[in-house]
Amino acid sequence: MISPALALRQLRRDLASGDVRILLAALVLAVTAVCAVGFITDRAERALAQEANRLLGGDVVVRADSPIEEPLRSLAAAPGLASTETWSFPSMVRVGDSLRLGDLKAMAEGFPLRGQFIVLESAGGPESVAPGIPAPGTIWMSRAGADALDARIGDSVGIGSSQLRLAALVVQEPDAALDYFNTAPRVFLNLADLPATDLVQPGSRISYRLVVAGDASSVERFTTVAGENLGRGQRLETAAEARPEIRRALDRADRFLGLAALVSVVLAAVAVAMAARRHSARHLQGAAVMRCLGASQATLVGIHVGELVLLGLLGSLLGVVLAYGLQWGVAGWLASALKLDLPAAGLRPALEGLGVGMTVLLAFAVPPVLALRRVPALRVLRRDLDPTEPAAWVVGVAGLAGLAALLWWKAGSATLGTAMLVGIVVTVGVLALLAWGLILLMRRLRTRLRGPLRYGLANVSRRAGASIAQVSALGLGLMALLLLTFVRTDLLDRWRNAMPADAPNRFIVNVQPDQVQPVRDFLAAQGVAEPELYPMIRARLVEVNGEVATGDSFPEGSRGRRMAEREFNLSSADGLRADNQVTSGRFWTGVPAQTELSVEEEFAESMGWTVGDQVTFDVAGSRYAGRITSLRKVDWESFRPNFFVIGSPGSLDEFSGSHITAVKVPEGRPRFTAELVSAFPNLSVIDIDAVLDQVRGTVEQVSLVVEAVFGFSLLAGLLVLLAAVSASQDERLLEGGVMRVLGGSGRQLRLAQASEFAAIGLLSGVVAAIAASVLAGVIAKEVFDLPWQTDWGLAASGALAGTVAALLAGMWATRRIVRVPPSVTLRELDA
Repeated sequence: MISPALALRQLRRDLASGDVRILLAALVLAVTAVCAVGFITDRAERALAQEANRLLGGDVVVRADSPIEEPLRSLAAAPGLASTETWSFPSMVRVGDSLRLGDLKAMAEGFPLRGQFIVLESAGGPESVAPGIPAPGTIWMSRAGADALDARIGDSVGIGSSQLRLAALVVQEPDAALDYFNTAPRVFLNLADLPATDLVQPGSRISYRLVVAGDASSVERFTTVAGENLGRGQRLETAAEARPEIRRALDRADRFLGLAALVSVVLAAVAVAMAARRHSARHLQGAAVMRCLGASQATLVGIHVGELVLLGLLGSLLGVVLAYGLQWGVAGWLASALKLDLPAAGLRPALEGLGVGMTVLLAFAVPPVLALRRVPALRVLRRDLDPTEPAAWVVGVAGLAGLAALLWWKAGSATLGTAMLVGIVVTVGVLALLAWGLILLMRRLRTRLRGPLRYGLANVSRRAGASIAQVSALGLGLMALLLLTFVRTDLLDRWRNAMPADAPNRFIVNVQPDQVQPVRDFLAAQGVAEPELYPMIRARLVEVNGEVATGDSFPEGSRGRRMAEREFNLSSADGLRADNQVTSGRFWTGVPAQTELSVEEEFAESMGWTVGDQVTFDVAGSRYAGRITSLRKVDWESFRPNFFVIGSPGSLDEFSGSHITAVKVPEGRPRFTAELVSAFPNLSVIDIDAVLDQVRGTVEQVSLVVEAVFGFSLLAGLLVLLAAVSASQDERLLEGGVMRVLGGSGRQLRLAQASEFAAIGLLSGVVAAIAASVLAGVIAKEVFDLPWQTDWGLAASGALAGTVAALLAGMWATRRIVRVPPSVTLRELDA
């Protein structure tokens, strides 16, 4: 039974004497690392989520094909929420003699609730942030749309029965990145002007959007309740449904931040385990004296476990306070770099830090403390008698299970959590085996060595248990830090190379078969690289494996239902492009005897399709059927035309369709779109420069967050490793003091210590680098969806850095040997 009074007295005594300071320091550093990374991660994630919502115009959107009525409007008017709406539909737009089909967006006051419009209010003028929406009687138009219609600011634009003045050109709109694949000039007007246009008639194809924003809890509550009250033709949209390029950047950032949190937990476990081992060893003599004086096992356990609980609370609270102060400074820099307002720090990271600190402490400090109750009274006279505690193994297993649960919880991904657990177990096993091999080798070689080198290497084999523990702890900590380094390096490189300088910035749609060569010739004359044009037809899904397929074949609100209720874009291909990779089945070669289909894997999963399924589409009254022979992973970050479903060569030849391509228009060609549309009036040109800017901006912001969290995790990890190394130095200090009494010089002691730490550090660093490379490859491919190529140069640098870090940390931890008189060292350690 725990005695709070005795436990508190023991803690005060240990703090005063310094016996528990290393353990307290390790715990404080561990909680600081975990909690500070949690604070920064939480604030950065919420800031990025808000930034992503700017691409939506709000925090959540209800989209419908009929006017949105109750109860959704009442839900959107709840406290803590703001709402507005937009209506979008196609309509003819006239400027002078130019007449084209436009994409109209009528907006109510208050839109956008998140994000902003960037507009040009005069020809050649500067870009500016619009204060709201177009004033009544005016419209805005996309730059590409204005080029297509040859419109100028100030022109009168005919929309339905109204004539409205073009007041500005839109450079960037809040929700453009959600669906830039529109094929008409975009026109923005005030919702109050819509009735006068007489465009809203029975049968009008209007898309209604109710945009909602507010505090996180209110938005979450609205999303949950609204999802349960959606009617037919209604669905919820969030930033998670943004363009794949943006969604993947945010997803990968979230996973990296989860990995950083995992590394912090591992480092915390390493530091506390090593410090607890020293704490237990320093209390063996005191426990033996108490046994001689009649103390029971329950009393010993109560005192020391109670001390650990009090120590855990003290260290965890100190760690949370320090973490809060550290993250405040880092968050201030991060907010300035991101040009974002970071939300205030929440309570959850503090609670997580407290939970992690107490769990790690009890999991790794209780087993050695339990052994104190078994210490024999004879140890007062014989220091070589160490206690054994069978129950400690049970507690240790329970502690490891607790650590595993923590890893799974912090990972937020079963794959990432499992990979880390397997990597830890395998790495520790390999490190322990190699450490034992090193011990055996040192026992054979030490007789052939001379001087300080012999003494230092002999220490490795003489303290077999301590050496194995230290190699395992150092190797595991270094592996965690190197893993974070490798993944971060590859992740940032991938993002920087995701959108090369020649990424397409114009999509050209509706190229007719007889226009393919003339369009090629026009582009060549404009200095544009020869493009590849892809056939495209519109089709509706009608059957799957002989059974009729409609929207009712899929669950309400699912992606499959939405896709089944709309038209598909189908294409065909002679071969597999570099930005597509077959993940299941076989891609065709040549021209198959029967129509074969290849489907994007995530889309196939949402539709419930697998290799071998027979899928039938309706194309303008004709049937197009094929068997799925392969699934593909598509690199959407290539910004090139890609399709969910493509058919084998020639399978679409009998259908009337068009072609699509993507090109990179050189800078300084502002009239490109107008000249192309003038030469080919039926073409639609989609300017995605604004989307590219949004994606690049998001990636840059995410990269900054990753860099900040990585730098802090690295610093915290190094501090925790120093605590872990320092926690195992009592025996070295004692032996160093004895050597100095016997005449050993400071130089000899330093060389001996350096040889020991160099051997331990080299072994730990090499194994850690290899383990981190392998584990980083697994995590990169399975968690981050990144191609992985082992960089052995980086691994070698990591091994060298680990060796140097272990050497410097060890030399720093044992610096007292030559600075403090040996009598003081021996008296302190023998007390």
